[in-house]
Amino acid sequence: MMSRLAGKVIVITGGGSGIGLAAAHLFAQEGARLVLFGRNAAKLEAAAARIAGEVHTINGDMATLSHLEHLVSESVQRFGGVDVLFLNAGTAPFASIEDCDEAGFDECFGINVRGRFFAIQKFLPHLRTPASIILTATGLMHKPLPESSVWAAANAAVRSLAQSLSVDLAARGVRLNVLSPGPTDTPIYDAYGMPAEEVERLKSGLADKTLLKRLAHADEMAKVALFLASDESSYIVGAEIIADGGYGLT
Repeated sequence: MMSRLAGKVIVITGGGSGIGLAAAHLFAQEGARLVLFGRNAAKLEAAAARIAGEVHTINGDMATLSHLEHLVSESVQRFGGVDVLFLNAGTAPFASIEDCDEAGFDECFGINVRGRFFAIQKFLPHLRTPASIILTATGLMHKPLPESSVWAAANAAVRSLAQSLSVDLAARGVRLNVLSPGPTDTPIYDAYGMPAEEVERLKSGLADKTLLKRLAHADEMAKVALFLASDESSYIVGAEIIADGGYGLT
């Protein structure tokens, strides 16, 4: 076992699958104690069973403030304080401007922006010094896909939030940074309800838009998150790391 995160308490939202799950495995290997938060209790429990280390799971929704309050109280009760927040849970809706309704708009901003802001606010009194907060956005906001206006705007707000809060919180020993993955092979594609052939066409099309001609693996994004969570990134504040396989250059 390595020890870049030895003794650190890390909360991962969206920890039951994809990048969050890959990060949980890697963080545990580096000595971290984990709290995994997400909407699917079964996935969280299955994830915890496969991770070697101390893992606590909490079921809840990022868009519901009472769930965030429960996440904070449970995390603090179990571990006493938190060293790293990996605010990774998000939603990525696609809709034309004509088809986007108020509920879909509010859900996207509620999870991606509002939920993350209030998670930071509620965890702030319980963050140890120094602390690292990592917010997952997307490299695709710099080169938007068709019908992604709401999602791209929400992620731009996430980046702005990290920069603005860095100004407010750096003196308190809290670093905020953004991880913006490019097209990544995660279960998020399954949420669109498309036939398997359509999903594969979508993935193939996105892969072709990168210089590396493939989707990222979730563990590749987890390695970037590990860097931001560890003391190796101690002088990086308010930054956005775009790990997109050259998507933005094509």
